[in-house]
Amino acid sequence: MRVISVNPRTQSIEELDLDIKANTIYSFFNSILTDEMAGLNRHIIHSDANALSLKKRPYFIGEQIVIGDALIIGQNELAESDASIPLKDLEVLINYDVSPFYLEVLDLVSDTDINLYRTFEVTQNDEKLQLNVEWVLYTFNIADERTKEYFINELKKALDSELKIEDYMAKMAQLAINAAS
Repeated sequence: MRVISVNPRTQSIEELDLDIKANTIYSFFNSILTDEMAGLNRHIIHSDANALSLKKRPYFIGEQIVIGDALIIGQNELAESDASIPLKDLEVLINYDVSPFYLEVLDLVSDTDINLYRTFEVTQNDEKLQLNVEWVLYTFNIADERTKEYFINELKKALDSELKIEDYMAKMAQLAINAAS
């Protein structure tokens, strides 16, 4: 099967021909924990779930933050298929320029067991929304400098107090939703 590998250390993208079996993705990352992201149309982006704690390099595929190597596999409804995105199109979508805000926050949470893509629930006008840490970081990254400083200072306090970081991120998500309403 045609898959695409992204290596942020070398900033290289290459096509691979892999025989996809039950353990292929785990073997590729040499890890039993992987994350799946649907950041590309008709494709799934796989990454090592341990990449954050290993402080691997973050980058963006579109607006989706990815940490460490990625493996992109096509998806046709529920079945995996050949990756169909041309490499030149994918190169345009990849951005290795990550803001200082992202870098500092990712460094601060790297020693926690947080997962950027696991969802939690917040409420907007009696409606339940499923958001994740990635959304929180994206939202605060586009805020003004004072708001970013507030976020980072409060994150440091939460880390020092041993508050569950997921609870802190859910609180920040709720604040962002309330501010937007």
